[in-house]
Amino acid sequence: MRSLLFVPADSTRKQMRAMESQADALILDLEDSVAVSAKEAGRQAATEFLLEWRKASRTKKIFVRVNALDTGLADADLDAVMPLRPDAIMLPKATGGHDVQHLGVKLAVREAENDLPDGSTQILPIATETAGALFAMGSYARASRRTCGLTWGAEDLSADLGAETNRDAAGAYTSPYMLARSLTLFAAAHAGVDAIDTVFGSFRDSAGLRAECEAARRDGFTAKMAIHPDQIAIINEVFTPSPEAIAKARMIVEAFERNPDLGVAAVDGEMYDRPHLLRARRVLARIPEAP
Repeated sequence: MRSLLFVPADSTRKQMRAMESQADALILDLEDSVAVSAKEAGRQAATEFLLEWRKASRTKKIFVRVNALDTGLADADLDAVMPLRPDAIMLPKATGGHDVQHLGVKLAVREAENDLPDGSTQILPIATETAGALFAMGSYARASRRTCGLTWGAEDLSADLGAETNRDAAGAYTSPYMLARSLTLFAAAHAGVDAIDTVFGSFRDSAGLRAECEAARRDGFTAKMAIHPDQIAIINEVFTPSPEAIAKARMIVEAFERNPDLGVAAVDGEMYDRPHLLRARRVLARIPEAP
């Protein structure tokens, strides 16, 4: 999974365009995209969209971002969407692994009520939207088997901090947000799940988006969220391993498979050790599945 596209739950026009995009996953948003006064209408629109989605046997994954657990709205969100079998629930304002466990219990109940396989609904937490959440990043490891990745957010965090902005004059994140980004990367690696980079808000700035994607891939992120369908092509391109990278990764993996007891293997005149093998396997895991 390389690209995840946010789609307002209550906008049929944007949903139709999102369905035509090449995003690997859609995030049907019941939180920030839907006004407080329109939450019930948003849930109804979300269920209608999910129903049509399932009828059409779409191959994209479908996530639903529910409202935060402390809002009192999440249960109604889950009651509305769980009968339609979303692939995952995105958990905003997550404060640590205990929130994932809490949501997991809610999902287990609704899976049982709707004759869904136990544990079939995954969870994607947004792990950095409050200042306090940064002190619990290590708690996602082993919190739940449902956790399919970790992602981060800068907008809500900047509001929580009372910051004037989260980017400098050159457009780069300032140090508090680079810390949040780094902690997400470390926490995802510690938990053994994918690190998914946050959105790039200037959707008309293709060069800026590409640069941010390339930096994220370089550092270890495997995917990026998007707010506009026009961002998907660049995200998919950057996070798809090149043919050269795939070929090299396969050679490294095959060299170790031929000699499983070796600590170091020679490939094309270069020596590779176990960390190289781990990176090679991660490259192969990022090869997109054929539609």
